[in-house]
Amino acid sequence: MKILVTGGAGFVGSHAAEYYAKKKNEVVVFDNLSRAKNLGKSVGDPLYNWNYLKNNYDNVELVEGDIRDFEEAKKVSKGLDAIIHTAAQVAVTTSLRDPRTDFEINALGTFNILEAARLNDVPLIFCSTNKVYGENIDKILVKEEGKRYFFADEKYRNGVPETFPVDLCGHSPYGCSKLGADLYVQDYARTYGLKTAVFRMSCIYGDRQFGVEDQGWVAWFVIATLTSRPITIYGNGKQVRDILYVNDLVSAFNAFINSKLKHEVFNIGGGPKNTLSLLELIDLLKELTGRSLEISFTDWRPVDQKVYISDMSRAEKLLNWTPLVGPREGISKLTKWVTENERMFK
Repeated sequence: MKILVTGGAGFVGSHAAEYYAKKKNEVVVFDNLSRAKNLGKSVGDPLYNWNYLKNNYDNVELVEGDIRDFEEAKKVSKGLDAIIHTAAQVAVTTSLRDPRTDFEINALGTFNILEAARLNDVPLIFCSTNKVYGENIDKILVKEEGKRYFFADEKYRNGVPETFPVDLCGHSPYGCSKLGADLYVQDYARTYGLKTAVFRMSCIYGDRQFGVEDQGWVAWFVIATLTSRPITIYGNGKQVRDILYVNDLVSAFNAFINSKLKHEVFNIGGGPKNTLSLLELIDLLKELTGRSLEISFTDWRPVDQKVYISDMSRAEKLLNWTPLVGPREGISKLTKWVTENERMFK
């Protein structure tokens, strides 16, 4: 197979590229290397994943380009068997500061890749987000206990399903741009018969993730712990997310590509069995590293959900897939990688 990975120098994209490269497929990585610029901050080497793929895989072609340029998108999308579209503006905070760039990357950029996929009849996987549900999530009754919040409504004991409403609520510009792209991907399947999958991702984490305070919170907490950086918690730290190790996510992508499914929407994350609050992650990191953390608390950030957990029953049933890496194992792997590359983060 020949696979295009947009955003292939990023965290999820580089793991998708490596997965198919290891299987001796031809992989094209398309990236404009703009993450640090868009976020306005970075830790580590912003070219690390780009160089990692270049130095380790002869069957990975690296193309520097921008999904906002339709001609570039068309050119790079020819002769493919599948597109995994991970390229995105990834932070809510950045979208609040610069909504135009957020829209151009997430909405227009996705439209360009989608059109290129249609014109070349290439199956497409789109990395969406749980933020498409916006503040409707906050309408689910939550309760507080110990070091976490939890869904108190028994209806959501398995998490949030794909049928959860997306309308009549606030989203943030990021949530809006991703939702618009999400809907376009769905409609291209229905209107043009294109094979597509929308993966509404919860918190994905793993090695080679350069988390910062505004995005990639699990990796950011690990990096901050190991490099003695202060951690600011927005709210009380009891907010809960389901977390999914990146290799498990990529295996779900592959399951769809190799399936006979024509079009699907999946909520994808760790599910109810793989959840952590911020405070619980801090406790785990103290246990794993033996280090004390410098922590401060401040006000909640806009549209920050107290609890989000994915109902993954649809993905588990249709893809015959389930997460294999639990939080302790996955965070231990991430901690090991940061430790081995600690000099890069200082």
